[in-house]
Amino acid sequence: MDFKGANIVSIGQFQREDIERVFAVADQMEPYALRQKVTRVLEGAILGNMFFEPSTRTRVSFGCAFNLLGGEVRETTGFESSAIAKGESLYDTARVLSGYSDVICMRHPEAGSVGEFAAASRVPVINGGDGPNEHPSQALLDLYTIKKELAAKQRSIDGLRIAMIGDLKHGRTVHSLCKLLMLFSNVQLTMVSPPELAMPEGIVDQLRAAGHAVVVSDDLAASLGDQDIAYATRIQEERFSSQEEADLYRGRFRLNQAVYTQFCKPNTVIMHPLPRDSRESANELDNDLNQNPNLAIFRQADNGVLVRMALFALVLDVADQVDKHARPVNWYHRRG
Repeated sequence: MDFKGANIVSIGQFQREDIERVFAVADQMEPYALRQKVTRVLEGAILGNMFFEPSTRTRVSFGCAFNLLGGEVRETTGFESSAIAKGESLYDTARVLSGYSDVICMRHPEAGSVGEFAAASRVPVINGGDGPNEHPSQALLDLYTIKKELAAKQRSIDGLRIAMIGDLKHGRTVHSLCKLLMLFSNVQLTMVSPPELAMPEGIVDQLRAAGHAVVVSDDLAASLGDQDIAYATRIQEERFSSQEEADLYRGRFRLNQAVYTQFCKPNTVIMHPLPRDSRESANELDNDLNQNPNLAIFRQADNGVLVRMALFALVLDVADQVDKHARPVNWYHRRG
């Protein structure tokens, strides 16, 4: 893949060597994300952050990543604050806003919308999530987290054993992660969900065609043993036709310390794309896991900044210039 000037719309664009390139650049970004050094390599560049669905981590981490490289961020949040609310097409919006930006990150509730926008844009576009379809940067940061967590145990992604738990029908994070895992070898996946919220058959078929073992289950306890990763997801209530329908599934699969101790290996890593639904009716990852050293959800969120910095550096062709524009920080910054 030639990253220079590329749109990052789908995981299907990536080969394994592309992923390794992203991860190598992400590793180089750590001193900047940890505020040990400052770089101004993107000084003067503008990110157009366009989020037409609610977002905290993705929107802020894209903005943070761009700022850490020295760039500036302009944001549009919600349809009501954009000309789309007045009937403007994605084509017209893309043509106009790409004239104001050097790169655009976009989230939109309709599948395929970001690809449509990118086709009209005059600058690179990165998909921040298009409805139930894909979330490429989340999948990359998830896989980067898996790589780092397994490396600490002298393991690699090849041979991974992972349980994906929750709303696998609507969860774009797990859809994209599965597509990345197809590029690796001998992965064993256990899909844990209510039958109505199962992983789409097309993705399961592709995983099996790639030579991976896939087990489909609705029994959480029986699925947790011998896993390297337990990846939980929330019920995607915004994808249901009514709140009442979503409530039918809320809280069906809950992981807490007691369940972890009883059914998981002692070193099973717990992941979640966040936000985790901590309401009593859901509580898919209990707060009593917060002190479990294998709870990786906050390391996972931190890794998002590294991966998104890497994507910006590659797409804007400055990955080999970052250190040339570096200096030490001149403020106190506590990391904890």
